[in-house]
Amino acid sequence: MDFTLEEYKQRLLKVQKMMLDQGVELLISHDTNNINYLTGYDAWSFYYAQCVLVHVNAEEPICFVRDQDAGGAHLKTYIKKENIVVYDEEYIHTWPKHPYDYLVKIIKEKNWDKLSIGLEMDAHYFTAFCYEKIKRGLPNAKIKDSNRLVNWARLIKSNNEINFMKCAAKISEIGMKTAYDTIKPGVRQCDAVGEIQKALFYGTSEYGGEYSSIATLLPTGKGTSASHLTATQEKFVEGEATIIELSGVYKRYHAPMARTVLLGKPDKLKIDTMKKTIEALDAGINVTKPGNTANDVAQAFWKVLDKYGIEKKSRTGYSIGIGYPPDWGEHTLNIYKGDMTVLKPNVCFHMIAVMQFGDWGVEASEAIRVTDKGAELFCNFSKDLHVKS
Repeated sequence: MDFTLEEYKQRLLKVQKMMLDQGVELLISHDTNNINYLTGYDAWSFYYAQCVLVHVNAEEPICFVRDQDAGGAHLKTYIKKENIVVYDEEYIHTWPKHPYDYLVKIIKEKNWDKLSIGLEMDAHYFTAFCYEKIKRGLPNAKIKDSNRLVNWARLIKSNNEINFMKCAAKISEIGMKTAYDTIKPGVRQCDAVGEIQKALFYGTSEYGGEYSSIATLLPTGKGTSASHLTATQEKFVEGEATIIELSGVYKRYHAPMARTVLLGKPDKLKIDTMKKTIEALDAGINVTKPGNTANDVAQAFWKVLDKYGIEKKSRTGYSIGIGYPPDWGEHTLNIYKGDMTVLKPNVCFHMIAVMQFGDWGVEASEAIRVTDKGAELFCNFSKDLHVKS
């Protein structure tokens, strides 16, 4: 286990209190990140049905996994043997059979089929088939959306979680330095990413890295005006910029960072735009403190952009922590105008400033922790446009 038994127990009690507040008697959590948060389970098994059942009065969750993955559940969780429930191979890709047929049977056997049941309706991997099996199989239950209940429970990190994110940040710094060293005219994008990935896995001499929940993003040239582009076999070109967005990972905790590299002679427009971008980021960071809201951070950020006449429609941040593919965001707090989520110590978010102008763009981002007095950056790495002449 990566955390003490006491910490897992406190997480469960926090979730159960939130369940009481929302009138949820049984929670079915399908979100891979939430499964890890509640039990410690960590395996690449999320491509097929798995979940955690949390009864409002239970001393432990129930971990529901494929029989083939039972060994991983025993190794990786703190859950007692009787609370690791497995389904047989007969439910794998034998439609209309589905693992949730067996889940429904378990719920009926425990006489939980008339309870108020909360579902993570917008969780990755919670398919329409999963929902239909529960809805049809439990006609007497009161089915409701749990409104990302466990995601919100994860918002404020423990000190142990913060330490894991600090380890991830050190790995992020190594990965970004490798990107700066590797990206050169004539080098293939895929070759550069190969070196970056190697660095992210090698980590430090004290702790290695893990796979990230998002691939290393590497828009180049005109691609810097687009979002979420990955490496190709094309070569880097003199005079073009490249945006690198990556994250080190430690014990599934992420600390993302984005920076921009320019190959060739200094470009005054790009340098000036990056300075404005950094000014906006810093303005948001400066108002990041307990008692302020996500909206306060966003307003400070956009005030700078408005001053320079720069338009940005997308949000500029979101909460982070545990991450599994396809996302390292927690799907709760947004750094966006109108989000009135109050910041508290150990809330962590990724604040992104990506500026796009038709056929070019620049980007910088920071992983940020709210402290007792203000903000702490997880990574210590210059945000300036990195010009490689």
